[in-house]
This record gives sequence, structure tokens and C-alpha cells, in this order.
Amino acid sequence: MSAGDLLMADRYCCTFAIIALLQAREIPVLFPLHARKKVDFSLGVYLGARDHLIDWTKPKRKPVWMSKQDYSDLPESITVREFAVNGRIYLTTLLNAKGFHKQELAMLYKQRWKIELDFRLIKTNMGMEILRCKKPDMLNKEIAIHLLAYNIIRGNLAQAASLHEKIPRQLSFRSAVQLVIQAAKQMVGLTGNQLISALRELLKAMASTAIGKQKRKSQPRAVKRRPKPFPLLMVPRNEACLSL
Repeated sequence: MSAGDLLMADRYCCTFAIIALLQAREIPVLFPLHARKKVDFSLGVYLGARDHLIDWTKPKRKPVWMSKQDYSDLPESITVREFAVNGRIYLTTLLNAKGFHKQELAMLYKQRWKIELDFRLIKTNMGMEILRCKKPDMLNKEIAIHLLAYNIIRGNLAQAASLHEKIPRQLSFRSAVQLVIQAAKQMVGLTGNQLISALRELLKAMASTAIGKQKRKSQPRAVKRRPKPFPLLMVPRNEACLSL
């Protein structure tokens, strides 16, 4: 990141050391406030309802990932802005309340969740959870291919939404992946007008797969199938075969 970029992360990054280091690089932050941090909006500089500036004092205990010298070089205090929106408390180093309204900042942070969902789509729905290449250059190519395929499908979803007056984010990416896989098998031998007609039908099908509310109850995040009681393969397979 470079100076002026806004860093948004989860509440575990909301620590004195991380914020001070980023302030030194002129990188503003926007985090949910850490659960252990207590807020008293009656203190500090009043900016509005449940919105204020407050000075954080450097803790006596340094983080385990920092050296004593680096920690001692940090300032003794930093000024941050704490605000609440819909019961959730945020922290930011964007101190100008008029230039950066708290409602807009909270809405911007909500958009961050889409990035998390997109990473999940790439890893899970597109099968990139386990990389199969071994050499670094081939791993880079494998990741690049997944990102290329993701962008192509997102582009088709955007085109389908535009043609059928839908919002791209309201169309199912997972269904689009399945449609593309099935359509690719059927379009191999098509040319000319047949191919154009098939592509139109594909975009129409994509536009009809809207994201709906989950009908079933939330399921436990647990693995049903138990792994077999064999040790993990911790060395290359050819070395393991030689030891037998």
C-alpha cells in the first residue's frame, strides 16, 4: 500500500502498534473497534452524536511480533476517531467528520465484505482451494488462470444483467459457473449464427439465476466424514515410497 490508500480490516487489526505504524506511512485505516476496547463518548473532542476524537496511549506491553527497539520508536500516543453506527463501533484515522461522514464510512466498510465473498467464490466455487502445481512460476500461472476465468464469468454476468435490466451482484455466480461449464460442452462445434444464438441463451439463463434467501436453516460448520486413521504425508511421495 502507498500513502493515501485506505486500509479496511477486521477488528483484530485494531491495535495501537498497527495503527501507529500505518499513521507513520500516512495510510488511513477503518476498523471495527476491538471487543476488549471500551468506549466512552463523553471523553475526547466531540464531533457529533456518538462520534469523537480520542487519544490512545501506548500500552506498556509490546506485541510479540515487534522488537523492543521498534516498539520504543512508536509515539507515546496517537489520535484516533471512534464513532458508532447502528450499534456497531468503528475506529478510523480519518479525523475530519465533515469530510468523512460516519454513515458513509460505515457503508464503505460493509462493501468490504463483498471482497471476502469474492475470495470464497474463487477458492471454493472455482476449485482453487488446493493448488496442484509445484514450481513457483507454475503456481503463479495457475492462480492467474483462476483469476482470468473469474473475471470472464463476472464480465458475462455484468453483460447479462445489462441486457435484462438486472443488478450484477444480485445474480448467482455459482449458477453462472455451472452454466458456463455446461454451455462450453455444447458450444464446441457451433459457429456463426448458431454460436451467437447460444451465447444469447446463455446470458439469458445467467440473468434468470438470481440470488435468493436461504430456505433451509443455518447448518453447523462441521465435517461429517471422518478422515481415515493414517498419518499425514509430510514428505514428497517418491521419498516416502523409498522408505517402504
